[in-house]
Amino acid sequence: MSGKPWWIGAAAVAIAASGFFVFRASMVAADLRAGQTLYLANCASCHGVDLEGQPNWQTPLADGRFPAPPHDETGHTWHHSDAQLFAIVKFGMGAVVEGYYPSGMPAFSGLISDRDIETVLRFIKSNWPPHEREYQRERTREREQA
Repeated sequence: MSGKPWWIGAAAVAIAASGFFVFRASMVAADLRAGQTLYLANCASCHGVDLEGQPNWQTPLADGRFPAPPHDETGHTWHHSDAQLFAIVKFGMGAVVEGYYPSGMPAFSGLISDRDIETVLRFIKSNWPPHEREYQRERTREREQA
């Protein structure tokens, strides 16, 4: 035995671990702020500042296109896997819907990076209640295993 009480080593480990978790929490918070900034700059004009979408988003407009859906729990965004959400943002609705689907959703490929797309999606998902987040995680797991 070194003569030092056992709890000194345990305390050192706990302090180091708490520093890691504080660092990790600040990284997550910074990532979500970056996602919010990207969302506000690229998505909010259609999907709403509070992710509320456009009114009557399930009813086609006169030109046949659908209004932008909400990205909060009242919409259907959380019904899609991570891969589907990424593809929709990067390539537009045609990436996940076969045939013609009249949508105003632009493809962001070449406009923002893949990392930025992932950051925006993390921000959107961070606003969902627990049930919707878990449902979406399960959809992602199912798609990954298929």
